[in-house]
Amino acid sequence: MSIRAVLFDAGNTLLFLDYARLAAAVTPVAGRPLTAAGLAAGAEEAALAMERGAGTDHERASLYLDALFRLAGVEEWRMGDVRDALVRLHAERHLWTGVDERTAAVLGRLREAGLRLGVVSNSDGRVDQALEAAGLREFFDVVVDSGLTGVEKPDPRSFAPALDALDVPAADALYIGDIYEVDAVGAAAAGLAVALVDRDGRHAHRPLPSAPTVADVIDLLVLRGELHLEPDPAIRGLS
Repeated sequence: MSIRAVLFDAGNTLLFLDYARLAAAVTPVAGRPLTAAGLAAGAEEAALAMERGAGTDHERASLYLDALFRLAGVEEWRMGDVRDALVRLHAERHLWTGVDERTAAVLGRLREAGLRLGVVSNSDGRVDQALEAAGLREFFDVVVDSGLTGVEKPDPRSFAPALDALDVPAADALYIGDIYEVDAVGAAAAGLAVALVDRDGRHAHRPLPSAPTVADVIDLLVLRGELHLEPDPAIRGLS
């Protein structure tokens, strides 16, 4: 594998829901106190509901959010108010601004190694804003947002604007996402190598690299000799 560019999904790969902010904002209409830990506890099951869902990325994201709050004990008849509160919250600032503590450092390592970096996301036209709010925008040469291009993954055409901007052929690029049916299928169809962020091990049976975080995925690929980068001296136990 001769990788010259690494492209990333945004939600649940680089960026995560700000559970504390969600809990504080939605509690007044939820009929019960919500906590960041309580919402996060339902993330795996909500992700499975999202992966089973059909339709657009917006519809899948709605399934994910609905599942999170139902799993936290919110009654069905209150969900309309919950959705309204989320819309208001998202209008104020993007909901997806949480970041794993090692992500910025590993993105810096990739840049220092001379790799070109980009984001290809199914979003609502504001992924650039979300990356900026999360402190990650500076690492990327290009950000492609389906809300602006009108083309959503898994359509392989989603990746063309990023590859063109980076002047890198698909065969020399890696895509890291989190949803097999959307990210892996789409990127593979476009000719990119693929790896998955898999926080709960549900993709361990698939024949492609996967690990719990972006940093872990990069370290795994380095150890396997599939990405040329100085290993992180802090890693342990990956193979």
